[in-house]
Amino acid sequence: GNMDGYKIKPWEELTIRDDYMFKLVMKSRRICKKMLEGTLRIRIAKIRYLETEKSIAAPYRSKGIRLDVYVKDEKDTVYNIEMQVRRLEGEALFKRVRYYQSMMDADLLAAGADYDTLNPTIIIFICPFDPFGMGRYLYTFENSCVEDAALRLNDGTRKIFLNTKGRLGEIDNSIRAFLQYVDGVMSTDRFVQEIDEEIQKVKRIEGEAVSYMTYEMKIKEERKEERKETRMEDIRRLISKLKISAEQAMDLLEIPQADRQLYKSDL
Repeated sequence: GNMDGYKIKPWEELTIRDDYMFKLVMKSRRICKKMLEGTLRIRIAKIRYLETEKSIAAPYRSKGIRLDVYVKDEKDTVYNIEMQVRRLEGEALFKRVRYYQSMMDADLLAAGADYDTLNPTIIIFICPFDPFGMGRYLYTFENSCVEDAALRLNDGTRKIFLNTKGRLGEIDNSIRAFLQYVDGVMSTDRFVQEIDEEIQKVKRIEGEAVSYMTYEMKIKEERKEERKETRMEDIRRLISKLKISAEQAMDLLEIPQADRQLYKSDL
């Protein structure tokens, strides 16, 4: 396999579906607030971004760079909004939501919340596919009792999946237009126009393209490192299990000649 499978998309070509651009757009307070208000059908007085607060830069954040949209409203509800473009295998998407939930809780506790005052949290995943295959625009999950569905576990957590392929259920018009926009359909909806203008604006900002490239290069390096580490494990395992030479192990794994010296020096 080729070590460099990670393609960097040109800055000019980024759309709302690209995580990086989505996060930049959500840094606009007006847009982010409308997104939350429309999805949840509530009024929010004001929001503030949490990743700028020192407390949230928790040291245990593994795997490099998290570009989260972490937002808090005036009722102290904390939101995390994610563009989830890849359809993950099996239960992976739902496990990922669980991972986000734990990270949020860990962040809030690290920032000084007590268990009994843990902020209510809402995680919103935007999916350009139907995660549950039921045709709904919106799937909202809260914990309720298996024996008595009317009985709620008020643990203050909610997960919402927005589905761009939806056709059923009540949904705010602007959010419906937004979901179609994620699928590449432009409309006259004011909210969609505002987002599209924001993207054009961001693309013209001096230095943003450079930041993007730097970020992508870091990710690429990280992936390369990770791949190298798993490769190293594979080589070691083959050597010990099959009692073969490093050279033979690398033959079996079809590691290109050009990369072999790299592995040998690590063995």
